[in-house]
Amino acid sequence: MKLDLESDKTGFEERPVLRHRGGVSTRITDRVIEEIPVALVVNGISHAVMMATPCDLQPFAMGFALTEGLVSQASDIFDIEVTPHERSFEVGITIASQEFAQLKQQRRSLAGRSGCGVCGIESLELLDLKPERIEAAPLHSAGQLQAAIARAYAGLGEMQHLMHATGGVHAAAWCDASGAVLRVCEDVGRHNALDKLIGYLAMDGVDMRRGFVFMSSRASYELVRKAARMQIPLMATISAPSTLAIDIAAEAGMKLVSFCRHDSCVEYT
Repeated sequence: MKLDLESDKTGFEERPVLRHRGGVSTRITDRVIEEIPVALVVNGISHAVMMATPCDLQPFAMGFALTEGLVSQASDIFDIEVTPHERSFEVGITIASQEFAQLKQQRRSLAGRSGCGVCGIESLELLDLKPERIEAAPLHSAGQLQAAIARAYAGLGEMQHLMHATGGVHAAAWCDASGAVLRVCEDVGRHNALDKLIGYLAMDGVDMRRGFVFMSSRASYELVRKAARMQIPLMATISAPSTLAIDIAAEAGMKLVSFCRHDSCVEYT
């Protein structure tokens, strides 16, 4: 599979705005995060349309295919081709014929939005909430965990380039066991950011059992579900978890830590 990871997309656009401050109005240019439709087409058949930030689209497609169970491993993806349109993108994913046959048997129609992972699902029976059991060994003792979270919290902010530019974007960071931030991906949608990150990790052959994900968002069920599928043993988030996120993490054997700050965190599982 040949991947072209270079892109001239910045992920934001400059728009004229009128800023009101201290009784004074000033016309300035503001940077605004992009959110456009990205159609994911598998072996020529439309599978999903996600609202996403149009950068890192090849890793996004790779991560989506893995975390949504379209394929079981990265080597089952033969090609990813990105085609730009006027106000949208189409990403063609070519997967192994055996994986595609299985996909057609359980095919579902998705119309994803930036805040929802199952919009457009056809029935409750198609909602997959049964996580894989994580076999990875624990990464930390209690004392090590807080130190790792503190280091990740400090490192994430330094690498959120789109957040610094626009003020309106989620981030997913990959950290080693010590909490060092090794890669950050950003998107208007939190689950898109995670898919981009996982796509890069899969392309690089990273063993995802030996690190953890740190999210700038809340811990929603779909983030935990995606991470469990990739055998990631720990998810840490800046904001709160949902009850379903906690339940899925507990069933998977994943450590879930939220309300992460430089000097504190709350462990839920």
